[in-house]
Amino acid sequence: MQIRNITVAPATFLSPMAGLTDSTFRRLIKRLGACGLVMTEFTSAEGLTRHSVKSKRMLFYHEEERPITAQLFGSEPDRLAEAARMVEDLGFDAIDLNLGCPAKKVVKSCGGSALLRDQKLLGIIIRKIRVSTRLPFTIKIRSGWSESEIVAVEVGKMAEDLGVEAITLHPRTRVQGFSGKADWSIIGRLKAHLKIPVIGNGDIVSPRDALQMRKLTGCDGIMIGRGALTNPWIFCQINEIEKGLPLTQPSLVAKYGLIRDYFALLFEESTPGAIGKMKQFASWFTHAVPGGAVLRKGIYASRNEAEVMDLIEEFFRKILVSKSQVLGY
Repeated sequence: MQIRNITVAPATFLSPMAGLTDSTFRRLIKRLGACGLVMTEFTSAEGLTRHSVKSKRMLFYHEEERPITAQLFGSEPDRLAEAARMVEDLGFDAIDLNLGCPAKKVVKSCGGSALLRDQKLLGIIIRKIRVSTRLPFTIKIRSGWSESEIVAVEVGKMAEDLGVEAITLHPRTRVQGFSGKADWSIIGRLKAHLKIPVIGNGDIVSPRDALQMRKLTGCDGIMIGRGALTNPWIFCQINEIEKGLPLTQPSLVAKYGLIRDYFALLFEESTPGAIGKMKQFASWFTHAVPGGAVLRKGIYASRNEAEVMDLIEEFFRKILVSKSQVLGY
């Protein structure tokens, strides 16, 4: 699919997730292949324009991550416009405005999904960003604030009229948070009313979920969040199914290699809080590994990076030797 001059091929996107999709994780996903576009974690326009070190760090990226979109949040039009100009100067391929975050600390200052309730202010913000940057401009929204305030189509039509070039919809309300089910039918309604690309997001935990969303909604692209944390191969698997190829299930050796590769990237970047990132990644990823609970328990108790690495090495050495013996290798 095309977002102006950006070709997203395949039409699959890694969702921006706060504290999770940093440059290290994005590079890991990109190296596995078949993810068409990645986004930064959502970054405060207020922090960026006040030269916050944390905000600047969140916009760090490598060339191998392209095409890459910087996602911003905020509620002050001029600050968002200034932040958009800064994003363009940093060389990003596109800019995205977060209109979906349900976190209390974000919505209390009228950011994220709170802007869905103030469409007058939202219109001002979109206009300001649009005239401040030459970058392709997209937005990511929820279906509305609550079940009685479903505004996805209304917001989508306004955004299209004001120059937004693609829209991602997570069809849960702010009140829902991440509970209940995403109502994919709202994605279909939005697609029927817009000419710009519509990207579907929400409840895609398997490659077949992605194909089902496309079939039911007609959406142009698929954005995957939590499903990529526990199965980083999901983008490759979607691509295989779409091409009519057999679905590849990663081997234990591949899973071992992925954990090592992720940890190596953390060390390479001297990532702040690397020990916490290692524990976090291992907790998602080892749910798909036999005996993973034992490994997770050991990792949680580890005091430094070397201990975590030693546990990973020893765990997989034993499990792979045991598997070889059973199969008679």
